[in-house]
Amino acid sequence: MAIGVSLGLLTLALAFLSVRGFLQYAERRVRMQLMWASGLALSAGAMAVETIIYAGIVDMLLLQAYVFLSAALVGVLSLGATKVLRSPRIERVYEIYTLACIALVGIAAFSVRVPTSIVQAGVITGNPPLLLILISTLVTGPATVVLLASAAVSLRRSRKWQTLLMIAGALVLGAGGTLYIASFPVALYYAEFIGIVLLFLGLVSLQKLAAATSAGEHAGSSTPAE
Repeated sequence: MAIGVSLGLLTLALAFLSVRGFLQYAERRVRMQLMWASGLALSAGAMAVETIIYAGIVDMLLLQAYVFLSAALVGVLSLGATKVLRSPRIERVYEIYTLACIALVGIAAFSVRVPTSIVQAGVITGNPPLLLILISTLVTGPATVVLLASAAVSLRRSRKWQTLLMIAGALVLGAGGTLYIASFPVALYYAEFIGIVLLFLGLVSLQKLAAATSAGEHAGSSTPAE
């Protein structure tokens, strides 16, 4: 019971972070925020499936959706890190490739039968069919490289640990999806929990930093000139 409640709460947390991301995109129109918000929405969807299955509702359609979401979230999160490619043309090619492969995974995931036997005691512990693993790797392989490269560049350039927390959270979520496709199914459960904690800490810290900066600038501007 406690595990089911925890999964439900974590689903709500991911959904909350996703909504915040979409609201920030609507305000600032920064493409990276749109991709990250979309990736978090897919992560929330994957965790919602986990919650439903843990509650005892095991259905092949849910498992097919889970396979698709696990791969798609990695690809979409990587689209928020394409600046590391350093070329608008390469970014565009990678975006088209990733979206096309995600569509292919979606078609395959809902066409191939996923056995309900991969669920044990309410937890998805088995692997999807080999064909789905191979097709999903077309998304998760390149996406993982892009996410890792982006994290390395950010570590070298950024001096704000708050930003690094959010990058690490996205990276962990992406890694969890990749490990699920690479035959480590339970890894996604842990990755979702750790990723949420990192994203939450980074988001709260950034908000406090922004508020303090704004207050400092306001105080400076209101100081009369001598």
